[in-house]
Amino acid sequence: MTASSTPSASRPAALDLAPAPGAAPLLRMILAQTGYELRSQLRNGEQLLLTLVIPVVLLALFGATTLLDLGPGRRVDFLAPGILALAVMSTAFTGQAIGTGFERRYGVLKRLGATPLPRSGLIAAKTLTVLAVEALQAAVICAVALALGWSPHGDPLSVLALILLGTAAFSGFGLLMAGTLRAEATLAAANLVYVLLLAVGGVVFPLDRFPEAVRSALELLPISALADGLRQVLQDGAALPGGALLVLAVWAAAGLALAARFFRWE
Repeated sequence: MTASSTPSASRPAALDLAPAPGAAPLLRMILAQTGYELRSQLRNGEQLLLTLVIPVVLLALFGATTLLDLGPGRRVDFLAPGILALAVMSTAFTGQAIGTGFERRYGVLKRLGATPLPRSGLIAAKTLTVLAVEALQAAVICAVALALGWSPHGDPLSVLALILLGTAAFSGFGLLMAGTLRAEATLAAANLVYVLLLAVGGVVFPLDRFPEAVRSALELLPISALADGLRQVLQDGAALPGGALLVLAVWAAAGLALAARFFRWE
């Protein structure tokens, strides 16, 4: 049999090079966006100042000096839970609001809105980024607190539940602010809220210094509930601070619902 008469079955099959467009799996898109968000945050000096430097400086300053009367007991035992709560707020609310607000202004969110990544995927990626940064913050803050003589105790699962609910609460309102206000207004408002809650949220200033009527209102703030709940677990050994968890759950539900309803890509 000649070469020209070789059966077609003996020749290799032709490759199918026809295009097959389609979106990547949702999980892969979320992880890719999470990696981008995390790298962007770690390269941003202002974000690192807000999320790591300020909390650590406050812990070291007020933990090693007697500038404030923090009541009986060791100073670091009162400060460390409050600084952990501040770190959650700085990342989940202030940093996320400012970063997302300027992404919206410069059209980053508009371009993402034209990709297969859905709004829920973007929010999931930002939430994962926040959790990763919070894990780094917690490691650094706990290391500094332990060096100052902190001896925490309590149920780690209760601590985790408080931090997750606090993250959800602050993330919801951070995204709500970023998705509805202009970037400059978001920058000013987020920083103002950060300073106000630092001053009146029981982070470094005990709430019992305020009048009873004012204190009752301040205890309903998410930062106050988170700081107080963490102190109940890490300082007093409480099993599950139900009041703090309830306050945070209400704030989380409200913030996430409002963000999902009113967030705008541009």
